[in-house]
Amino acid sequence: MEKLKYEPLFETEKGKGRILYRLFATSLFCGIILIWFYRLCNIPKSGENGRYVWIGMLGAELWFSFYWFITQSVRWNRIYRHTFRDRLLMRYENELPRVDVFVCTADPVIEPPIMVINTVLSVLAYNYPPEKLSVYLSDDAGSELTFYALLEASRFAKHWLPYCKKFNIEPRSPAAYFASLSVSDQSDADFSKMKRLYEEMANKIDVVCNAGTVSDQAKLEYKGFSKWNSYSSKKNHAAILQILNDSRDEETKDVDGVRLPTLVYVAREKHPEHFHNFKAGAMNALLRVSSEISNAPVILNVDCDMYSNNSNAIQDALCFFMDEERSREIAFVQFPQSFGNATKNEVYGSLRVIDEVEFHGADGYGGPLYTGTGCFHRRDTLYGREYSTEARIDLKSACPEKMEENVHELEERLERLASSTYDLNTQWGNEIGLKYGCPVEDVLTGLTIKCKGWKSVYYRPKRDAFVGVTATTLDQILVQHKRWSEGDLMILFSKYSPVWYGLGKLNPGLVLGYLIYCLWSPNCWATLYYSIVPSFCLLKGIPLFPQVSSKWFLPFAYVVIAELIYSFAEFLWSGGTILGWWNEQRIWLYKRTSSYMFAFLDTMLKLFGSSNTTFIVTPKVTNDDVLLRYKQEKMEFGSASPMLTILSTLAMINLFCLMGLVKNLILTRELGLEYVFETMALQILLCGVLVFVNLPLYNALFFRQDKGKIPSSTAFQSMRIGSLKVWILVTILVVAWRCGGVYGIRFVIDREECFSHKVQMGESVHFSFVVIKSEGSWHYSEEGVDLVVKGPSGEQLHDFRDKISEKTEFVAHHEGVYRFCFTNKSPYHETIDFDLHAAHFSYHDEHAKDEHFKPLFEHIGQLEEALYNIQFEQHWLEAQTDRQAIVNEIMSKRAVYKALLESSALIGVSVLQVYLLKHLFERKLGQSRV
Repeated sequence: MEKLKYEPLFETEKGKGRILYRLFATSLFCGIILIWFYRLCNIPKSGENGRYVWIGMLGAELWFSFYWFITQSVRWNRIYRHTFRDRLLMRYENELPRVDVFVCTADPVIEPPIMVINTVLSVLAYNYPPEKLSVYLSDDAGSELTFYALLEASRFAKHWLPYCKKFNIEPRSPAAYFASLSVSDQSDADFSKMKRLYEEMANKIDVVCNAGTVSDQAKLEYKGFSKWNSYSSKKNHAAILQILNDSRDEETKDVDGVRLPTLVYVAREKHPEHFHNFKAGAMNALLRVSSEISNAPVILNVDCDMYSNNSNAIQDALCFFMDEERSREIAFVQFPQSFGNATKNEVYGSLRVIDEVEFHGADGYGGPLYTGTGCFHRRDTLYGREYSTEARIDLKSACPEKMEENVHELEERLERLASSTYDLNTQWGNEIGLKYGCPVEDVLTGLTIKCKGWKSVYYRPKRDAFVGVTATTLDQILVQHKRWSEGDLMILFSKYSPVWYGLGKLNPGLVLGYLIYCLWSPNCWATLYYSIVPSFCLLKGIPLFPQVSSKWFLPFAYVVIAELIYSFAEFLWSGGTILGWWNEQRIWLYKRTSSYMFAFLDTMLKLFGSSNTTFIVTPKVTNDDVLLRYKQEKMEFGSASPMLTILSTLAMINLFCLMGLVKNLILTRELGLEYVFETMALQILLCGVLVFVNLPLYNALFFRQDKGKIPSSTAFQSMRIGSLKVWILVTILVVAWRCGGVYGIRFVIDREECFSHKVQMGESVHFSFVVIKSEGSWHYSEEGVDLVVKGPSGEQLHDFRDKISEKTEFVAHHEGVYRFCFTNKSPYHETIDFDLHAAHFSYHDEHAKDEHFKPLFEHIGQLEEALYNIQFEQHWLEAQTDRQAIVNEIMSKRAVYKALLESSALIGVSVLQVYLLKHLFERKLGQSRV
């Protein structure tokens, strides 16, 4: 008998253009090496201006280079997969495994019940045998509103499911389906009937949600409402379990007489005395409950806002689980997250590059992360089973048999599995189920599964499998990324870190893939440094990059241009738009300078026991004004958030620095235009790009009048005099760097030395000098030096004679070059420290007209002058200290030399005395003998 030919249920294809990309990445790495070499070879010497700033730039660039290197791991080995559903059905149509679907919701206010039941209806309507499909809704709030909505959905499903299968419609979320059709498609009688039934259901749910409670009449219609009492609340309620549909019951059928999938409502017990472990605790409760009802070997979990957009998604996932030769090591199949409400240009960024590039690259090393939604699991792997080449899990399932226990008894018995104390002192949350103690329990759970020998699969079908709701305000997106990056960093420092726990268990490329996300939050410090320090140095005239005419300019230019071009091309290849790429760069900056910084600090506090883990649910409901601005792609800044304060601060720093440079170039002309662009072109470009990126923020700060502008509490309240908030810190930093016209030098004078400095009319000129030391260590005199100060016309302004030190000031009444001439009358060379400051405090005559900024700028000017004087006095005192130290050293040396001389003289005299005495006694002895 001829053996049947093996036909795989899925195939794998390597990504195109890998060799070309590797060549590009290699050339970019060579450019990075040259940049390191330039930085290391040109570090300013100790005592030179900008030394520590330069070292900081080197540190930031080393970090950027390291992070760029680990991101390349997922770009070198991308793979793409395709499934063959027809082969699956041909082989296993009657032996398909049972599938349990877990839907989780936490709050009926921010996750409206109508949205939740649309997700439930979409997964109930899968193209899959209904008797093998069970759907479990976990309601962590224990809300009777959500339960009422689910009860109405179970009744509507009797009409909706036959309609979906009859017309084979997509998507199968009622709200999404009706919204996707044009007016011409809505003339069918069946369609009109179905839409009317849906609107009736939606109206009932809206009435109940608006009232905040279920009517007494509705409670009498269904006995399940007896589980709720007046003491129940979101954080304190008993376990509630209701089986609304049971596929094993022959009477549970739709209007066409076909059995309905099992539908179960679960609200696990909540008690203030017991920590509930957020979503991980809810998922583990569903694992326990479902094991007693359907116990399906395959589990799908979705968030309540992530409806099924592809009715064949289960069949696609099973192609990976049921392939005869390659499926035994696959633990879970991860589908990408797509968002139905995303705007064309994705004003708040997207996960596009992660979904289209990075996860495909991680798939080449053993599979992507488990992201918490749109993921199919083997049940046994969630129970902690380790992979074995010998053992094979058989997923084939028969239809579930009817249980002898009635539904009411089963509900009562299973409520114990959803109690708040069930997993205390057990392995749940540790070795069994989803892991506890981490804001991203899904990523941590997926990591530990892979460390037990399993692999995962990433599959992106042509039609998106799941479509959800993305954030519609900037604050929401920043808070969401804070939670993600905070959880990922906690994993890095935990015992399950991919670096040490995964070493030897995971492919090295996959370890680097995990590090991409674990190191999200530490990126904040290098980004903050690059966003602030070069701009300040630009204002101070300190170059941090090579000159345009230098050969070292080429590596910097190549790395910047090549990386931007590749990022742009990668984004467009992933399906994005040009403006979408620019928005992505803006959000990249905002996340790194706000979300990631707060995430890093919170993680450090948790590691030292000063903070607890929190889980913030992103709101899924938006008011009409915010939604309208979101559709118009206007950024929403309308919430008073410390993250927005940080972003506003950084934006204003760069704006002040750029305006200060323009002032120096155009108004005061302290620096030559050609010189500035020759020495600081890259700094000007960097500061200009940071200002250009923040144009929407400046608009919201100064010009917008709608509710999406930055609140006055963020924009102006922190500016008021006496406030201790961030803007005062910004003011001090800006003032410290704005003190212009600084001129300081330490020189050696023989006879006469002259210095000149151009001063604008009205500027206050402060100068000081200290005679530090003389050429010879034996020379020490109080005679000092002479200093004559002359104006532009040669007129004498000051004349100091025989001064060791002096400091004074004057106001320049004429514009021009002022001369400072020193004369040394001593025969020895003298070392002099000379300090000169010339500055004009514009607050005296350049007040802003805006009522909010006028007092601020006045006090900024006063603070600037005060800091300016402090800096001048500090330098003079340092010079005096240096002189005194040298004098003390000279005196000490004199004392030592004097002591040595005296000792030498004493020894010489003593030797002479001994010699003379000896000679005297010898003569006397001779005379006595004679």
